[in-house]
Amino acid sequence: MSRFHLLSACVVVALPGGLAACATYRQCGFAGCPGDATITAVVRSRMTQYPSLEAPNSVRVETFDHVVYLYGQVNTDLERAMADSVALAVPGVTRVINSISLDDVGR
Repeated sequence: MSRFHLLSACVVVALPGGLAACATYRQCGFAGCPGDATITAVVRSRMTQYPSLEAPNSVRVETFDHVVYLYGQVNTDLERAMADSVALAVPGVTRVINSISLDDVGR
C-alpha cells in the first residue's frame, strides 16, 4: 500500500471521530456535557458487578454528550454484549458505541 493510500485511509478513519468531538465541544465545552462524568462513573460501577467483565478482561468507559463509548478486550461475544447492555441500562445514556474486541481465545 502506498504512503498516500495509507494516509488517506487514516484520514477517513479519524475524521468522523474528530467531527463528533467538535460537535460535542460546541455543545458542552472541554469539560463535557453535564451528567457525562456521572454516567461514566455509574457504568464503571455497574461493570464491577459482573466478574466476567473484570480482570483479566479490560473494559474502558468514556462518555461524551450522553453517548457511552466502550473500549477494551473481553473473552466472548456474550461478555461484549453484556457490557453493552449494562451501559445502555444506565439512566441518561442515549446510545452506546461498543468498540470492545475479542481476545484470540474468543474468536
